[in-house]
Amino acid sequence: MLQSHTSKAFAGAFAVLTVTIIGGIVTMTIMYNTQISTMNPTPRPADPSTTMGPAPVMRLPKSLVPESYKIFLHSHLYSQIIEVVNVTTPNQTMLFTGNSTVNFHCVQKTATIYLHSSELELSKPTVRNRDSDEVIRVSHMDYPSKKRHFLEIHLKEALVAGANYSLFLAFKGEISTALQGLYVSTYHESFPDYEGTNSERFLAATNMEPTDARRVFPCFDEPEMKAVFDVTIIHRKNMVALGNAEVSGSDLIDDDWKFTNFHPTPRMSTYLFAFTVSEFTSRRSEHERVKILIFARPAATTAGYTQYAASITGSILKFYEKYFEINYPQRKLDQIALPDLFPDAVENWGLITYQEGVLLYEEGVSSELHKEVIASVIAHEVAHQWFGNLVTMKWWNELWLNEGFATYMSYLAVDKVEPTFKVKEIAVMRDLHRAFEDDALTTSHPLSVPLEDVQTINQIKELFDPLTYNKGAMVLRMLVDSVGERVFEKGIKAENEDGGHTDVAKIMDTWTNQIGYPVLTVNTTNGEIYQRHFLFNSLESSLWWYVPIRVMSNTSGSSLVWLETSNTVKKEEFISKRGEWILANVNSTGYYRVNYNPENWRHLLTQLETNPHRIPLMNRGQLVDDAFNLARAKLVDVTLALNSTRFLRKEREYIPWESAVRNLEYFVLMFDRSEVYGPMQVYLQNQVKELYNFFRNDTDHSNVPLDHSLQHSQITAIDVACSNGLPECIKMATQMFAKWMDNSTNIIPSNLRSVIYCQALAAGGKKEWEFAWNMFQRSRETSAKNQLRQALSCTKKIWLLSRYLEYTLNPEKIRLMDVPSTINYIAKNVAGQAMAWDFIRSHWDYVSQGDGAMLIKGVTRRFSTPFELEELELFASNYQLGSTVWAVEQAIDQTRVNIQWVSENKKAVLEWFERESASKIATPHPIFV
Repeated sequence: MLQSHTSKAFAGAFAVLTVTIIGGIVTMTIMYNTQISTMNPTPRPADPSTTMGPAPVMRLPKSLVPESYKIFLHSHLYSQIIEVVNVTTPNQTMLFTGNSTVNFHCVQKTATIYLHSSELELSKPTVRNRDSDEVIRVSHMDYPSKKRHFLEIHLKEALVAGANYSLFLAFKGEISTALQGLYVSTYHESFPDYEGTNSERFLAATNMEPTDARRVFPCFDEPEMKAVFDVTIIHRKNMVALGNAEVSGSDLIDDDWKFTNFHPTPRMSTYLFAFTVSEFTSRRSEHERVKILIFARPAATTAGYTQYAASITGSILKFYEKYFEINYPQRKLDQIALPDLFPDAVENWGLITYQEGVLLYEEGVSSELHKEVIASVIAHEVAHQWFGNLVTMKWWNELWLNEGFATYMSYLAVDKVEPTFKVKEIAVMRDLHRAFEDDALTTSHPLSVPLEDVQTINQIKELFDPLTYNKGAMVLRMLVDSVGERVFEKGIKAENEDGGHTDVAKIMDTWTNQIGYPVLTVNTTNGEIYQRHFLFNSLESSLWWYVPIRVMSNTSGSSLVWLETSNTVKKEEFISKRGEWILANVNSTGYYRVNYNPENWRHLLTQLETNPHRIPLMNRGQLVDDAFNLARAKLVDVTLALNSTRFLRKEREYIPWESAVRNLEYFVLMFDRSEVYGPMQVYLQNQVKELYNFFRNDTDHSNVPLDHSLQHSQITAIDVACSNGLPECIKMATQMFAKWMDNSTNIIPSNLRSVIYCQALAAGGKKEWEFAWNMFQRSRETSAKNQLRQALSCTKKIWLLSRYLEYTLNPEKIRLMDVPSTINYIAKNVAGQAMAWDFIRSHWDYVSQGDGAMLIKGVTRRFSTPFELEELELFASNYQLGSTVWAVEQAIDQTRVNIQWVSENKKAVLEWFERESASKIATPHPIFV
């Protein structure tokens, strides 16, 4: 009763939010009638259709609506291979078998049952009329094609609209090694159970999102086709099965096998269906009502690596329950740290799966800052238990409603449980800039993608990108700032109130149904302001937005004004009456950039150099980011952007430094193969020296600051100083690493290991690299392996990088899920970029099994010549790109932008760095705009 009531209440609340606050953008797409979960979930039409519908093209027909599945699945996987003397070692078996019965309701007459299946051997189809218990004879089955995955079961008589039926199918398949559907994951236990046992362990896990449930059992594999799942798993007796719902019973079958039954799940989409079979152990997270368990490898649980996740998950769940005023509807929530998984985490209802690296905190090994990652990912996935699981989009073209809401809500949850992390500043700025970069190209896509553009599996997978997650969250953040947190919260809680002040539906339509975002141009001499579509390639665009603008000056506080036209307008708030500076988009709450007249830029940059704290922290970072990106779009001179970095010599805060380093990285990528790079390094040495010296005593004595933001700044200082050749930094890094090599005692603080390892290997040779590789192979700690895996890419020795690339083809050396990021690390190194590009073309079928889009973006970031553009275009024409089509199109677009930008700005950039590096003046410079 409580579960059904809360589902209905939350769906209603979310509907009110989407209608009255998010408005027309989601009224057609947000829910598949979660409100009727207390009733028959397949409403019967008053006049049942007697006409049979046409055969489907890419989507399932609506003639049949599933209600429930009863699934028996037998995993034949061994958890370990026993090595017995004089006896042949048994081979691992990757077989799974089972059967499923799906109960469904017929709403339109049909003689063919269409459902999804992929790479399954199917048999014994039996169709039964549940109203009369009559068997409907099957004529034949047509097996799925690779494109559509439709299983077609042709019947000798038609199913009648208004009647209820069931379909039984037996199935057989192979457990995947490619991290999809039901797949195998491996790990090594530090202490074998008994002598003669191999330390390697195996487990089975599922990854269904978005379209892989069909690889495990035949089903109606579309998000709106929700159903209840009644599941039984048969597995080896020494293993434990976890599922979406609580265990209802478990017992031995014989000497080898055990069964585990689960309670029926809530009504949910097939992509949320999950189970695991493993030898994992657990730690409990405190919650008054819900049993929360964190599962991991036994050695990891014993070592306490699940303790941090356990300490915060219950608090995060309580926060959401209080915020939404709706209890989590199940009695248990399991979280499991898997050695192999792509992506980082999946929000399966009641059984959230994570990569080990984003759930385990290894005391003394993991960076203190890694807690931010763990907290943010947990908060994101737990938010999905409401946004996505309880209430689900009808189709994948509205995926941003799942991911944007979960991302935004994660900021609030982490800020509640870990306020010292300052995620509302640091994480928000990171996500804002990720979205900005992809959304400034003509190959961007709107948040709400037209339905006809999202039909194939590859088109669905392409939507899991920074725009869906980060732009979605940023637009919601802007909405909250515009209507107020109280109104937003009331909207979620189904209290229809916006104070009558804002026509939100009209406003939000421009932000969700259009690509891109605007740049506002403000003239503070006369108060004129206008907007245009911000694009790197400066193409004409007629798009415009309803823009909320928070504005302040050095003599007044912030106020909210609106720009509601594509025309130039005058507003009193933007007039500088006595020479004061004007700042628009206070605290970067708006999803747009701001340009100013030269006089106001001069005033703002002077303020940054003389007393930067007069300008809000987030805006100190955003001014730098806007200046650089306006320069990339040729809206301001590139020297203005470079001038905006001068104040950093005295800056200690992380956000401005992060913004500058990230934007200067673009300059590094464009010019580190040219004569510009030398003067650039000299300039950056001079700029970072004071920041490096600020932390030097701590760094040299293996200490880190207590303040979270300063911990970020310390890492930035070391990274910038060493990367640009500051002698004292390189000496520190090489000496610390050498001490570790010499006496096996690692004195490098866990916070600093990634950056110091990288700089030591960059300065070293074969000896240092092979030491790091050996430590990588020996380590059982995920954090340690990730730190070393990244550092191994930093060597300047081309032959070592070539060896490392070859290692990525061997899953015994580099896990499949880590292949894209490892190659990207190598491509980031100027010595490895061309090699990485050749490598992915030679091994595309293998390396693209993970995040192919991330791989393309990383490997092509440095492309800035006509020859590289030609190669990229040939790649797009000659290779099977699958779900990376959009990423390749974006890479081509960005490469064209890079070519033009380099040709137009190289001379000015070289002259600026030569002048600045020659002067070496520590006092503030005069500002020229």
